[in-house]
Amino acid sequence: MHTVAVLSLKGGVGKTTVALGIASAALRRGTRTLVVDLDPQGNATTSLDPPYTDATLADVLETPTREMLERAIAPSVWSEDVDVLVGTEELELLNDPDADSERLANFSRALDELHRTSLRETPYELVILDCPPSLGRLTKSALVAADSALIVTEPTMYAVAGASRALEAIEKIRKELNPELRPIGVLVNKLRVRSYEHQFRIAELRENFGSLVMPTAITDRLAVQQAQGACSPIHEWHSPGAQEIALTFNMVLAKILRSNRAGRHRIAGEEADGPDWPEGPAPETPEAPAEVSESAG
Repeated sequence: MHTVAVLSLKGGVGKTTVALGIASAALRRGTRTLVVDLDPQGNATTSLDPPYTDATLADVLETPTREMLERAIAPSVWSEDVDVLVGTEELELLNDPDADSERLANFSRALDELHRTSLRETPYELVILDCPPSLGRLTKSALVAADSALIVTEPTMYAVAGASRALEAIEKIRKELNPELRPIGVLVNKLRVRSYEHQFRIAELRENFGSLVMPTAITDRLAVQQAQGACSPIHEWHSPGAQEIALTFNMVLAKILRSNRAGRHRIAGEEADGPDWPEGPAPETPEAPAEVSESAG
């Protein structure tokens, strides 16, 4: 069971969009997946539209038991193969920036419960943690529990700075609380390929992060918002823009699953995969035939 934290320390970069896109790719691949909604805004929960539960992630963070997990996890409207650990606005009350290591470990203990005995007949192969855009207890708990972390950014000045802070946070948690944690990459979202500013910021990202920058980016497409509004996986939204985005998420998922460590919360008998992509500069983002607009489908 591989656990990946999807994070950014700047709001509005489309972090939940990326988490859901990875879940959509996992569903298409047949990978049993749990999406954990750590963001008090609850957008992932809204898009996955699970049935009512009498407990939420807030309860699990305070009482990380199997019984509480069973009450807080529900199947998504997408498929029985994608479950949701339901988020709530009450999570904001738990987002203490100075939480001690004991409380930060509660979420990892909860995942250990899932690893020991699965809730369903088929165990989870992938757990996706949708983190809030702040470095409080919620994001730190995710990083303590995660095997890898995916940083999401826009190609803008402030978002690039947020990506730098996120990488620093990952390194701090790795040194102090979770030595197995590793950054899996920096994914650029909402790219307009004909924008000089965006191309400048991508070059800046590559200068700062090198091969951590994903060789593919998520272009700015209205189809993403349309699929989310319809509570539909992007892979089932049949427009040219949606299919382009879906292919990119397939590559991001492949990157996650082929990481050279299968994770601490690993399915019995599962072996670690081979090496990552080679060191060196990331490939250039290919040119598109025209600038992508907000109304593109």
